[in-house]
Formats: sequence, structure tokens, C-alpha cells
Amino acid sequence: MATIYVAIAQETVTNKRNKEIPTIIENQVLTALSHYPDLKETNIRFLFTDKLKKSIMVARPTAGSLFKRPQNRTYNVLINPAFKLDYQIESIRQIPDSVMIGWIGHELGHIMDYERKSTWKIMGMGISYWLSKNYVRKAERIADSFAVNNGMGAYLTAKKSFVLDHAELPQAYKDKIQALYPSPSYIEKLMADMEREAEYERETAFPSEEKAHGAEVELAEESHPGIS
Repeated sequence: MATIYVAIAQETVTNKRNKEIPTIIENQVLTALSHYPDLKETNIRFLFTDKLKKSIMVARPTAGSLFKRPQNRTYNVLINPAFKLDYQIESIRQIPDSVMIGWIGHELGHIMDYERKSTWKIMGMGISYWLSKNYVRKAERIADSFAVNNGMGAYLTAKKSFVLDHAELPQAYKDKIQALYPSPSYIEKLMADMEREAEYERETAFPSEEKAHGAEVELAEESHPGIS
């Protein structure tokens, strides 16, 4: 048991390396980060801001680090502390943990995408976001694909279902999510495709006993022609 606690503590320290995380959402952020081992050395700051007018959460490289090498960049995940309902404003801290983790996991998917791009391509992304809805759809699918491939599919589905099924969220916001972001069914398809690929790899690497026995029988028959 002590070994398990030590391993958990070590993983927590690893996930917090080079990260700035508000205490109030630390558990959710660390859960999301645990799915992204490739980001363990990446400088990421999670910041609450009321300057986001049309989004709940946005990930972007800081201006000061944009021209550095990808491994030396710093990224901000900006979080709106509240989201507007039809008749009130609700703190984002009150949403279910799984939904918050899904939101963060999606933004970490964007950071994974940024990490493989040059400075000029990232700047081009910013321009394309303003000019092309098709580009936005493509970028959001890429971010979700990174999240699903890192085992966050269930969290993404929880997040998207929360938004689309929330009775008091403005319809205009729901329409935007439906138009520009992958649907829960698309996420489930990605998860199913990933599971099929994993199953194929397992079967290729470790054939079932029945298949292995069949192969042994075939080999034995080939070794003794004429025997039936």
C-alpha cells in the first residue's frame, strides 16, 4: 500500500512540473495532465480571466515565448471563471469534475497540436481561426483526436453532453458548439476506432491460444507430408 501512495505522489510531482495551477481546480487539472505524459516538461499556466467573452476556455502560447523553440514555449490555458445561463451567471467551479476535466483535456489537445508546429504555422492558425469556420472545425477535431488518443474520450463526451443538454445555457452558445465542434457521437466513433486498432495490435503481437494451436497443427502437418 505504501508503494502505491509513493507512486501516486511521484506522479503528482511529475504532472505539476513546470505548471502553474490554481488550487481550486488543481485536482481536475492534474487528472487531465496525467493523460498527457508528453506534456510533463511543458510550461503551462492555468489562469482564470474574465476577458473571455465568447469562450469558456482557450489555450494559446504566450507572446513572449512564441518565437522560441517548441520545447521552450510557455502556454496559457485561460479559463472563464463563470458561464452565462439564460437567467443567471454560474461559477465554473460548480460544474461536475468530469466536465471540467474534459474541458481541460480538450485544451491540452490544442497544446499538443501547437507543440508540433513552427512559430509561423501557429501564427497562421490564429489568422485562419478568424477567417474560416472550416479551419476551426478541423482544428477542434485535431484537439479532440489528441484527447481521445490519450484516453480522455469519456471526459470529452461528458463535457459535450453537459453543454448540449444543459437546459439553461443560451441556445446561441449551443448552436456554436454544434456547428464548430465534434459531436458526442463523433467522439464515440473515435473511441471505437482506437479500441479496434488497439485490439488488432494486441492480436498481432499476442495471437490467441486457439490461433497459436492451429498454427502449430498446420506446421506439424507440413512437417509430415502424407499423414492424414
